[in-house]
Amino acid sequence: MSAAASSSLLLSKAARFLAARAPGSFAKPRAVESLIRPLRTLKTPPIAAAGMEGGERGSASKPGISVSSGGGSGHTFPISRSTVLKIQKGDITVWSVDGSTDAIVNAANEKMLGGGGVDGAIHRAAGPELLEVCRKVPEVQPGVRCPTGEARITPAFRLPVAHVIHTVGPIYDVDKQPEVSLSNAYRNSLKLAKENNIQYIAFPAISCGVYRYPYKEASSIAISVAKEFPDAFKEVHFVLFSDELYGVWLESANELL
Repeated sequence: MSAAASSSLLLSKAARFLAARAPGSFAKPRAVESLIRPLRTLKTPPIAAAGMEGGERGSASKPGISVSSGGGSGHTFPISRSTVLKIQKGDITVWSVDGSTDAIVNAANEKMLGGGGVDGAIHRAAGPELLEVCRKVPEVQPGVRCPTGEARITPAFRLPVAHVIHTVGPIYDVDKQPEVSLSNAYRNSLKLAKENNIQYIAFPAISCGVYRYPYKEASSIAISVAKEFPDAFKEVHFVLFSDELYGVWLESANELL
């Protein structure tokens, strides 16, 4: 039943009730109006806006549905008694939890100067200050600020989170040991987050764009590495941009968690 229909039904019932209990009351329209006015403002409550997310945070007893600021509904899985893993479809550039102990991970390139896909989207959302600070990251060899599998951290500037952790995943058809490099990218990102007291961290699907990493293998690696950090974080998120990635990550989480 719609909110309008509910309100009309309640108004009708209220009028009948008042007429039966106090026949003369309708001679006093202001009194009646004061009683039934609140019924006219009844609205259907929002579906799972604050309740689902808030209700599940801190509870890792079993998987469930959640809603996050990343832009969509998702599923929650326990990693430990104090850490949950959340998988959702959405835009990682708008994801945040508290703006002080949260970070998103950027699937960067070795130059750390922006690029396509999620890297370009994060740079655009963060503003030119992110590029400026990335230029100041020391090169470990000419043109390389962050080698494949390593991670660097910067402020997030105009993004709603506190930090951006930049990591470089492997090019699947080029890297001699892509599974090792991808594991290192996730692992070193989580290590760096832990060192910087990050409590909430969100990953994209590293290397699953133009680097052509097979989704199923990539998701299994990502979730397996996250399991190596029980109790290190409150929440580890995967914010995925497509239905296909979201489905594959959910399948792997159900298998591994």
